[in-house]
Amino acid sequence: MKRLPRRSTPAVLVALTVLAACVLAAVVSVQTLLGQDPWVDPRAVFAAVHDTRWEDPVVALTAAVCVVLGAGLLLCAVLPGNPVVLPLRDDDPDTRSTMDSGVTRRSLRNVLRTAASSVDGVTAARLTLGRRTITTTVSTDRTITDGLAAAVRGAVENRLDRIRPAIRPAVVVHVKARRTR
Repeated sequence: MKRLPRRSTPAVLVALTVLAACVLAAVVSVQTLLGQDPWVDPRAVFAAVHDTRWEDPVVALTAAVCVVLGAGLLLCAVLPGNPVVLPLRDDDPDTRSTMDSGVTRRSLRNVLRTAASSVDGVTAARLTLGRRTITTTVSTDRTITDGLAAAVRGAVENRLDRIRPAIRPAVVVHVKARRTR
């Protein structure tokens, strides 16, 4: 069970751009039909485009922008993103074929951040999930931070052992002391 992200941001940007062009065309058409001065004069736009030469820098710049935007949208469509649901390990042969289990990245991040925050001496914890690593940055009010990173790593790894993800990420811990000696 690896549900991938929906790529909604690029889709929304493309949809809003097409919608804006359609609304502009509809408004100009209605204004022309009603005999009013349109916001954008189509004849002036067509004349400007007609008078433009292929060698003009505006044409090359517009083409380059369109190529970059198109390549970006194509890469968003083709390349996989981080999975939204991470699979869990299932060692029971009876349930393996009937049920897939998983945990969302957000839930896993929240549970592991809570485990890191529960260590004595930790005042705040920030956790990022990578493909192969979990990076935890904890803040403390202690001046001596000896052993705090190991305690946080142990708490996070203990919680990972209980959750049992299919791919076990490495745990990296950074400690930031708010006070100095």
